[in-house]
Amino acid sequence: MILHTNNHTYKYESEKICRIYFPAEKIIFACDNEELPFDSKTVVTEIQEEAGTLIFSCKAQIDGKSEEYSFSYEKDEKDNESLRERLLAKAVTKVLTAITGIVPPWGLLTGVRPAKLMRKYINTDGEVKAKEIFISFFEVTPEKTELAFEVANYENTCIRMSGKNSFSLYISIPFCPTRCSYCSFVSHSIDKAKKLIPDYINNLCREIEETARIAKELSLSLETVYIGGGTPTSFSAQALKIITSALNESFDMKNVREFTVEAGRPDTIDEEKLSVLKEAGVSRISINPQTFSDSVLEAIGRKHTGKDTEEKYFLARKLGFNNINMDFIAGLPTDSFEGFKKSLDRAVELSPENITVHTLALKRSASIVTENGTDDICTETERMVEYANKVLSENGYHPYYMYRQSKSVGNLENVGWCKKDKPCLYNIYMMEEIHTVLAVGGAAVTKLKDPDSDSLQRVYNFKYPYEYITRFSEIIERKDEIRRFYQGT
Repeated sequence: MILHTNNHTYKYESEKICRIYFPAEKIIFACDNEELPFDSKTVVTEIQEEAGTLIFSCKAQIDGKSEEYSFSYEKDEKDNESLRERLLAKAVTKVLTAITGIVPPWGLLTGVRPAKLMRKYINTDGEVKAKEIFISFFEVTPEKTELAFEVANYENTCIRMSGKNSFSLYISIPFCPTRCSYCSFVSHSIDKAKKLIPDYINNLCREIEETARIAKELSLSLETVYIGGGTPTSFSAQALKIITSALNESFDMKNVREFTVEAGRPDTIDEEKLSVLKEAGVSRISINPQTFSDSVLEAIGRKHTGKDTEEKYFLARKLGFNNINMDFIAGLPTDSFEGFKKSLDRAVELSPENITVHTLALKRSASIVTENGTDDICTETERMVEYANKVLSENGYHPYYMYRQSKSVGNLENVGWCKKDKPCLYNIYMMEEIHTVLAVGGAAVTKLKDPDSDSLQRVYNFKYPYEYITRFSEIIERKDEIRRFYQGT
């Protein structure tokens, strides 16, 4: 696809809108009437200004179908870059909807955090006006508007728990038994990376200790801990004990409201590992089937069965875990609406405290895109998500956090659902950028949040385990950025 951006700088927002309709397309940019070879999919966007009037236009030719649309806007005190970007998106949406017949449920919204935007409008304009803005200006459907509203209200109850000196801790374990076909995260096969693991764990514990020292020095209060990846339970029980011991010895854990570990893949879980986590004070775990269909699991490269998931779930219950999350993905290759329905219904029967429903995202580096193509992608994704929203609401689950990804099938969302008083606080604090998240490990990203403003600063660790090991001294040096942020130097 060729995307022309004439007389404006809103290149990436135009691209995001195009990806709503064509998530797997490679997009080539042409600026200010630059000529490129013919492509069967071409979109031309333009902004013109004439005597105080802005004219937003889009014309497109998609596989022989053509359409164009333009409208004018009289410049006023509301005119700014954000508004112009949205108005251009409106023109592109009109054209691509007319050609494809696709009506994006989230309208013009391409951002990751629709609930955060909803909270902003609730705080400035009130609840009724906030919903009206979503529907009339952003062209979000009433159903998605109500979902964003519910999530925003639930989040507010959790956000109030966070104080000015609160922070969360993220511990990254970027290793998995195998890579799933839909995955684009930085993760490494345990078998291929075995020799790196001892040094990785040693450095991780050192980074935990140094981070705790800084947090104590700055009088920060730890609220939640999240060990993710990757699949942390890819590590042995002994390795998990070393890491959790370093955590408990380094940080003051007495006021921690929630301690989560992504047990993730059922084929990495056993009684010894779960016992180690329980003894370490872990209060919440994820056991993620993605689907209970064995044929779909095989298609996405998972090495376990639906029965394995149930067995590990019951084992965790037996060992006393009373806050368990299960992840599902709508739109997986070879799946069907009936298959997804059966999986979700089984999850509701099992009754975990959290059920998270993701929409498949066609990430560029995932093998589902690079190797398999997208021919097997389910065409009933929107119906799946609608079913999940309905059934989970009817069975006592509440939508407590939400985010969206680029290239998601159908421009749909990912939603965390919880039983009464069982949200994952870390998910809210991290996704909505409520307070600082100090992060340790390979590919970890620390987010430093000013408690008195929306100011946010990121500190990046090296992505790959071998870099994390060989350049570890640089990571420790970067910890000074935390001090400088809080001390204002």
